[in-house]
Amino acid sequence: MWAGRGAVLRQRGSFTSALLAATLFSGPVAAYAQTALSSGGKNSGAVSAGTVVPHTSRGAPVAAPQQNAASTVRSVSKTAAHIPVESGAEESVIVTGTRETGRKARQSLSPIDVVSAKQLSQTGQPNLREALAQLLPSLTMPTGGFDTGALTDSISLRGLNPNETLVLVDGKRRHTTANMYADPGPQQGSTPVDIDMIPMAAIDHVEVLRDGASAQYGSDAVAGVVNIILKKQDHGFHAQSISGITAAKDGFQQGVYLDGGAKLGQRGFIHVSGDFFHTDHTYRSAPDARTGTKINNVLGQPEQTRESVAIKAGYDITDNIQLYGTATYAHRHAESYQNYRLPSSLANYPGYAALYPYGYSPLQTMEENDYELTAGIKGVFKGWNWDLSTVYGRDYNDIGLKNSANTAIERDTGRTPTRFDVQGFNNSQWSNTFDLSRKFRFSGWPHEINVAGGASYRYESYSIGTGSPDSLYGSGSDALAGTNPGNAGNFNRDVVAGYVDVSTHLTRHWQLDLAGRYEHYTDVGDTETGKVSTRYDVSPRLAFRATISNGFHAPTLAQEHYSALAISPTAARGLIAVNSAGALANGASALKSERSTNVSGGIVMEPFKKLHVTVDVYQINLRDQIMPGGQVYGAQAASALVMNGFTLPDSYPTWSASSLSTHWFANVASTRTQGLDLTATYPTRLGDIGRIDWDVAINLNRTRLSHQATDTNGNPLLNAQSIAYITTAYPRSKMIFGGRFTSGKWAVAVHEIRYGQVTSQLSYYGGAGNTSSLSSTNYREFHNTPKFITNLEVTYRVNPHLAVTLGGNNLFDARPSRVPDNNRYLGAPQYYMSTSQLGMNGGFYYLRGDISF
Repeated sequence: MWAGRGAVLRQRGSFTSALLAATLFSGPVAAYAQTALSSGGKNSGAVSAGTVVPHTSRGAPVAAPQQNAASTVRSVSKTAAHIPVESGAEESVIVTGTRETGRKARQSLSPIDVVSAKQLSQTGQPNLREALAQLLPSLTMPTGGFDTGALTDSISLRGLNPNETLVLVDGKRRHTTANMYADPGPQQGSTPVDIDMIPMAAIDHVEVLRDGASAQYGSDAVAGVVNIILKKQDHGFHAQSISGITAAKDGFQQGVYLDGGAKLGQRGFIHVSGDFFHTDHTYRSAPDARTGTKINNVLGQPEQTRESVAIKAGYDITDNIQLYGTATYAHRHAESYQNYRLPSSLANYPGYAALYPYGYSPLQTMEENDYELTAGIKGVFKGWNWDLSTVYGRDYNDIGLKNSANTAIERDTGRTPTRFDVQGFNNSQWSNTFDLSRKFRFSGWPHEINVAGGASYRYESYSIGTGSPDSLYGSGSDALAGTNPGNAGNFNRDVVAGYVDVSTHLTRHWQLDLAGRYEHYTDVGDTETGKVSTRYDVSPRLAFRATISNGFHAPTLAQEHYSALAISPTAARGLIAVNSAGALANGASALKSERSTNVSGGIVMEPFKKLHVTVDVYQINLRDQIMPGGQVYGAQAASALVMNGFTLPDSYPTWSASSLSTHWFANVASTRTQGLDLTATYPTRLGDIGRIDWDVAINLNRTRLSHQATDTNGNPLLNAQSIAYITTAYPRSKMIFGGRFTSGKWAVAVHEIRYGQVTSQLSYYGGAGNTSSLSSTNYREFHNTPKFITNLEVTYRVNPHLAVTLGGNNLFDARPSRVPDNNRYLGAPQYYMSTSQLGMNGGFYYLRGDISF
């Protein structure tokens, strides 16, 4: 329905009408107006103006709730209501990166960004991932994606693979997606937490720990931690609508976000939230080199419709014991274009030629169902804060094809199916944790000692389903062959862990925190990790902090067992399991865990009143990094694929050797990532006119290869293209700076974002229509030069309950650098998507309505 409405509006050519009609149709709605009620104590928890985060001027100053395992249980009526804090007050309380209670953001031993729901809303982005990328320079997202890789959203911290970032919800580990990013690029091999499956309406704030934290939280926390804190108000109703369209007048988007809370008797609360989101396709392809027309839609944003809901509840059994629970559910339907097939490819298949007289463009589709249930009980007993919880999460993806073909079926049976059930993936996680913490005082030691510890058991499972018979017949369905029985299966493992954390002051101004963790994986063995953090406060306006830690990341079950064959008109690319017959025959060996060493140091200062500045430098040494390696081509690749049960298209012998490839996951290399983070905020008061809140945030980041691994036959596992994915596909810098002017009922915000250069190694193509890959060893070094984008929004508060905003992201429609013609397969992909710099969609203009009661 939404796609149809968007198309009609675009056909009328009325950009303004599209925005206004969609917003009015969905009704007025809420994030900005949340702060309108802050004087009544009804604000959704946001960060204070003084907190050490970029863009603090975008957040309303309120105290964040304490929700970690060490929190002392309070009455629900007090916990659920957020007490407003004046803009000059101290920062919000954080629960990430510490086991202590009551610690503020600027008091943290490690760098932490706190992003409020209001800040997320003020980006104008209808999805959490895009909103965070607008606010945090250390966080990046892919330029785009092909195939099923375009259908799952991922984020990266500090230029590392998304698998290296741990995502928590209310301090509990969130399950990951079942859909692997299988295409080449820096995200290849990742099965991240898809944070967009969590309703934006449910989010109170997000805490981002920019530091290695494996010893504190376990595997996946190599680059850092993203902790999403959900709302738990026991009153009020909030609603929001965002309608937007791109500068190219496609990609119409509509988001509707609703949430509200109620009391459960006198001792409990429940908060319910829900999102609806839809986006149309965008079309960014250059003319197809075979036809000279823009008929090939392979380059563009997928169409997507998503519905999600979250329920959070708590009930005080006594003054010292609380029951709590959370449930989230999301459904997504998404469709991604594949390369256009010429009518001539069907010359020998009259049935399909009649169905597709002008050729066809297969669409990969995904039906995704994602849910998570959390139940727990926490309390205080004889001074000990305790928390016992269980979390079960599951993500299921049904991958299909439509507008496709299987010519072997017509040749042998006369049937012409056009829809195929190709793949099915299921990922589930069941986590059980028990946490304790307590403050001690001992005679002879003048400072409190905070002791925390806990244990956990986690069960992980990953399943690969077979494709339908039609998707497997002959060489399989065109564009993506069905998973054959030999590559399907059910896989699982158990993870047992225990940790201890001790924190105290050595002197009044010098604090030390020690953390240690032991984990046992039934498939990859044992690991011990540790972390030492320290901070010295020279004065209330100057402090130094530093950490050193080692990390651990076990190979995911998907990396160990995933297998697929992607088919293009004149090429095919396979990804086979590392323990499969085809991989072992070509020198593959079992995956080992990645290991890391993180070192960071920083300064927290207030050079003069109200100017808050943090500067942190870091170094991450990552060993045995897991990425696809061991590329084989031509006849060698064909042999490996056949050994794994895949059937290749009949035409493959006519392709160039470099047009047919396969690879597998391996411990390919060791890298060193070095960088710097800077944040600064400063408010300027203009008397009766209003105020301007200035903010600056900068990330400088560089990754270099320190060691390249070889297979069992002594061959290097990486080529120049793969090395570029690891080392130069993330921007060398990302800077965000600007301010927000507030005067009476009006607010105007302008922010500039500068993306640094990324460098890629591009394949060469030749032949008629760029149909043939010319080499598997010779590449073009391509520089996607630095890009600036400007974000502008103007808000008018109609009354204390309603606000309307008109804004633009990437106001002047900046795009990535164009790829040279002879480095584009079939000519269409004019932007290179295997990077994490500027997105390909260009300008996005939106109308937002907010309402609150």
